[in-house]
Amino acid sequence: MTRMRAVDAAVLILEKEGSTQAFGLPGAAINPFYSAMKNHGGIKHVLARHVEGASHMAEGYTRAKAGNIGICVGTSGPAGTDMITGLYSASADSIPILCITGQAPVAKLHKEDFQAVDIASIAKPVTKWAVTVMEAAQVPGTFQKAFQVMREGRPGPVLIDLPVDVQQAQIEFDIDTYEPLPVSRPAATRAQAEKVLSFLAAAEQPLIVAGGGIVNADAADLLVEFAELTGIPVVPTLMGWGVLPDDHPLMAGMVGLQTSHRYGNATLLASDLVLGIGNRWANRHTGGLEVYQGRRKFIHVDIEPTQIGRVFAPDYGVVSDARAALEVFVEVARERALEGRLADRSAWAAECRKRRTELQRKTHFDVVPIKPQRVYEEMNRAFGPEVRYVSTIGLSQIQAAQMLHVYRPRHWINAGQAGPLGWTVPATLGVAVADPDSMVVALSGDYDFQFLIEELAVGAQFNIPYIHVVVNNSYLGLIRQAQRGFDMDFCVQLSFENINSPELNGYGVDHVKVAEGLGCKALRVFEPDGILPALEQAKKLMVEHQVPIVVEIILERITNVSMGLEIDNITEFEDLAEVPADAPTALALLD
Repeated sequence: MTRMRAVDAAVLILEKEGSTQAFGLPGAAINPFYSAMKNHGGIKHVLARHVEGASHMAEGYTRAKAGNIGICVGTSGPAGTDMITGLYSASADSIPILCITGQAPVAKLHKEDFQAVDIASIAKPVTKWAVTVMEAAQVPGTFQKAFQVMREGRPGPVLIDLPVDVQQAQIEFDIDTYEPLPVSRPAATRAQAEKVLSFLAAAEQPLIVAGGGIVNADAADLLVEFAELTGIPVVPTLMGWGVLPDDHPLMAGMVGLQTSHRYGNATLLASDLVLGIGNRWANRHTGGLEVYQGRRKFIHVDIEPTQIGRVFAPDYGVVSDARAALEVFVEVARERALEGRLADRSAWAAECRKRRTELQRKTHFDVVPIKPQRVYEEMNRAFGPEVRYVSTIGLSQIQAAQMLHVYRPRHWINAGQAGPLGWTVPATLGVAVADPDSMVVALSGDYDFQFLIEELAVGAQFNIPYIHVVVNNSYLGLIRQAQRGFDMDFCVQLSFENINSPELNGYGVDHVKVAEGLGCKALRVFEPDGILPALEQAKKLMVEHQVPIVVEIILERITNVSMGLEIDNITEFEDLAEVPADAPTALALLD
């Protein structure tokens, strides 16, 4: 056995567990942990400008690659409370991140010591586990359990709070014989798979709804194989987008009130059975349940037992990890295919593709100010199938989901249920750190961009290149659109005459100057024909300077994006595509 400080044991465990990328900022109460990171050298660290930003960086890092668990580190008091939004976002979307906070000495926790706060109690509702370690000898076991908790069942975040005296206390620890705790995951049985395949066989127009659980389980390959074996079209949720390539013949579009396709909603409404795998039946996907459910049957597969029946009672439920379920589904489907017992779904799949051809939204607008639809058309032209998109809440995210294309799992990285503004910049930095060889493109509205804009300096300091497309209408666009129902336009305008940038004509903040002041490069576009050249220039600047490149596109002030309250009643505010030239980058597949 070796005698060492508790924090040295903690850092050695992080390395042994394979979690070797941290984001955060030091402070007095966490400096012992930082000294351990410095002494051992096995954990890389990116210095954030704000602890919330660091938590979202850890999220982006985890989301980018199967098996990753990002670490967020901060000192006592406000550092922990700043992490709460990141913990909420990670918890809501089943993302494992490990947050580590410093704390006042154990003997002073009840004495209102400087920056002493019960962060474990604050974090408990938005984590799988939150704990303040009161004894140094418990540190190794706490970190060991943390990784088991993050990985087991429905994944999620953990917070470990370390009093400064606990960090520095000496303990006996042997890293050479340390082993991670086993992780168990529920798995569908052969009998359950037979039942699911029998349900599918009895249906005439079945659909698969593919959720983010398939991404978390790294099971996209099996989802594609199962869809191709059975011939059943696939509707990905926003969190599952990319598990089936957008140009695949069985891609039936997305369903929902906002981030959806016209043909996706129409196909769901035409279906008679829906098999949901790793999805939550989120309300922005379903809308009103009476319309969504109709008379169709539902099967729900989820790793978390209490998710089955949470939103509505399915006709059949299977508690299983998505990969384990798809493995046995594929096995049974292969056997039935060899026996000639799989139904021919070609006519149904062709019907779905026909809708895709006929129900497209127009993107090709030549007007000035620029309409946002044209931005996504040009992004489709500029970025190939390997691009990784990162985005959060807003009209920009909604319309991007309606018009962009994603071809790989983890290539649409999105804050789903929580949707915190400001998430995009730091999360994108985390993604780019995790995958420095990919083309990483962030998408923000102007308000999301302004929330944590200071984190651009992190990309400049640590040479983390990516492209950030900012669609600027100088409005809280999604909130303004929602206020139409109240007949008001109140407290949602970001416009003002910038005395230092009159060329903005009242659009307020000069994002180009701010980005350049933070060490990045930035371009601005006022006309639609300038979008593609700017994106191409941004790709060159990114390679040349190895920093974030901002491309700001000045939009028309008011755009109402397609959405509604029911999936059979989506309001279309703009012209629809009538000929291919109206939507030249749409993927409408013809037989």
